[in-house]
Amino acid sequence: MTRPRIALLNAAHEAEGNRRNFRRELDADLTEFPLPAGQYPETYDFDGFVVTGSRASVYWDEEWIDPAKEWVGAAIDRGLPCLGVCYGHQLLADVLGGTVEAMGEYEIGYRTVERTGDSRLLEGVDDEFTVFTTHSDAVVELPPGAERLATNEYGVHGFRNDRVFGVQFHPEYDMQTAEEVTKGKDLPEDRIQSVLDGVTPENFDAACEAKQVFENFVAFVDEVDVNDVPAAETADAAGDSVTSDD
Repeated sequence: MTRPRIALLNAAHEAEGNRRNFRRELDADLTEFPLPAGQYPETYDFDGFVVTGSRASVYWDEEWIDPAKEWVGAAIDRGLPCLGVCYGHQLLADVLGGTVEAMGEYEIGYRTVERTGDSRLLEGVDDEFTVFTTHSDAVVELPPGAERLATNEYGVHGFRNDRVFGVQFHPEYDMQTAEEVTKGKDLPEDRIQSVLDGVTPENFDAACEAKQVFENFVAFVDEVDVNDVPAAETADAAGDSVTSDD
């Protein structure tokens, strides 16, 4: 069986951690595009795509963000299944007409999230499950027609809109990444140490349940016919490729 071809839109300014984690977790043929370096796909000839986390906010005025949103919007219109993680979750919500705002605080560390809807993405995941989170922005209004899939006291942690899936948490993180990201935050030392104290094998093992989203997403991509989209969504497409800003 041929593995699905997935575009990995790496939104991290320092890309190596994302590259390592997503290549480990996604059982697919990945082609990586480091977005902050101005590299975007020049085609939509993929079976699906994934947008990673980033230290950026979707409302920042960085020159790579608008072209990324443009490609993502066109890819969604063409019927490509997609998964957004953290920043990617927020970017997908923004592109689809949702609202992303600063929280005024950080959610960081191993946290409990509750499922709020039945979804292919969370099949095999308990109604309450452990995840690692790190974010100071949140989706405060879902896109029109989107279904909330997961939540906690900080807000939306997952949504679906047709072939578009987003999760606020980081199912791809290993313990190394959790520690590195935590140490890099501009937070009080006691807060950082409290989070680091929680980066334990026990908490990591509990959070591994959420990795099921990757297997579920790849299985979904395998089943979807990307050519099976309403004509109205593709009638104004400019063609099969876009121009890279690189």
